[in-house]
Amino acid sequence: MKPIADVQSSHDSRQIAIDKVGIKDIRHPVRVKDRSDGEQHTVANFNMYVDLPHNFKGTHMSRFVDILNKHEREISVTSYKEMLEEMTERLDAKSGHIEMQFPYFINKSAPVSGVQSLLNYDVTLIGEKKVDESCIAIKVVVPVTSLCPCSKQISDYGAHNQRSHVTVTVHTRSFVWIEDLIDVVEKEASCEIYSLVKRPDEKYVTEKAYNNPKFVEDMVRDVAVHLNKDPRIVAYTVESENFESIHNHSAYAMIRHDKRTSSGSETGAG
Repeated sequence: MKPIADVQSSHDSRQIAIDKVGIKDIRHPVRVKDRSDGEQHTVANFNMYVDLPHNFKGTHMSRFVDILNKHEREISVTSYKEMLEEMTERLDAKSGHIEMQFPYFINKSAPVSGVQSLLNYDVTLIGEKKVDESCIAIKVVVPVTSLCPCSKQISDYGAHNQRSHVTVTVHTRSFVWIEDLIDVVEKEASCEIYSLVKRPDEKYVTEKAYNNPKFVEDMVRDVAVHLNKDPRIVAYTVESENFESIHNHSAYAMIRHDKRTSSGSETGAG
């Protein structure tokens, strides 16, 4: 049988290296650790990339899919690092990048009636490997309610509020539940949100938000206070975007901090 040419491994004369090459937006079933029920089954979207030296024409795209299908479906930070190592080794790469984004569900009880419903959160695991160093970040987007302190102060009746997305991205030195990060954000919002509420619950969340007004700047600072105190977290970024109800734009604030450096803080607000 005549050998089949390996075109990807052939020489490329343009002498230009590629920073990232691979596959994007491939779906795969996974099992994720759940603080309440042990684990939950979900479907994740994966992006998988490696670098490509200047002298190779292409990478072997099928190997990304093969790694994903052969790997265990229960994903943890440990297994994620193993997948990252395997990917760079099999593709002869010095650096690699894997993103795994999935919906994560928590069964929440309404604050007064106790009626239960599932609320979904967007979670992403981000793995980076450069030479002999690899790191994993956990990113969680938490929807909450925010109420404007200025509107409450200057208005005779009510105050404008809106739904907000608070995004927390952390690097950790030990295990952290996804729910731990969600709890921090929901505790510091004007009020957390629920998929299903009865009228007594609606009264409760409306009044709680009114009594707990927060600027977008307050949101990121209050969450950062908790993250600074958590010894499991070595670096973080916390962002808040308020989808304003009286403007055709969003309000935004961000804090980035690395506890491993003496001056690792960068703040932006709007």
